Amino acid sequence: METLVYTLDIFGCAIFAATAVLVAARKGMDLFGVVTLALATAVGGGTLRDMALGVTPVFWVQDTTYIWAPALAAVVCFVILRYRSLPERALIIADAFGLAVFSAHGAQKVCDTCSSPLIAVVMGVMTGCAGGMIRDILCAEEPLILKREIYATAALAGAIVYVALRWAGAPDAACMTLAGLATLALRLAAIRWRLALPTIKRSSAP
Repeated sequence: METLVYTLDIFGCAIFAATAVLVAARKGMDLFGVVTLALATAVGGGTLRDMALGVTPVFWVQDTTYIWAPALAAVVCFVILRYRSLPERALIIADAFGLAVFSAHGAQKVCDTCSSPLIAVVMGVMTGCAGGMIRDILCAEEPLILKREIYATAALAGAIVYVALRWAGAPDAACMTLAGLATLALRLAAIRWRLALPTIKRSSAP
């Protein structure tokens, strides 16, 4: 199970790196800028999580695969995008897969070191969303988490599913799988049917 979780985590880093390259392509960044943005996106959420929990050194310092994998993914995507374009929808869907992996793994990592279900849920959302926020802010884009579309709510749902199943004594494989699927299904449904949470109506200007 540990090997599977580790593989999915590296996969999630590579996916988030790919989303960063797609955003960077719109901004006309060079290769150095692309790789820098990709790394910030891939490890940003996990870094904030580890710092908040006082886990030192942070995960990518302990295991440099978390640096090499997204960097390589960024270079490969950079080369591909030099010769062909990818649809905007590819960014959103790829981001949904990264969100699903990271939110579930973030909750799992906290459950292994902390007894508070609330902290586990919060850190799961942070792990899933913070990297994308860093990417969008660095690119002067409105972060997905602040848009009307369901995004952080999907990460929240997955983190809650993981913590609830873990508390109920379910096997960790089931917790990870169902939590990831919950996030992914909700996020893809939001993309497909443009689902959004209610908003406060702005009052009419005088």
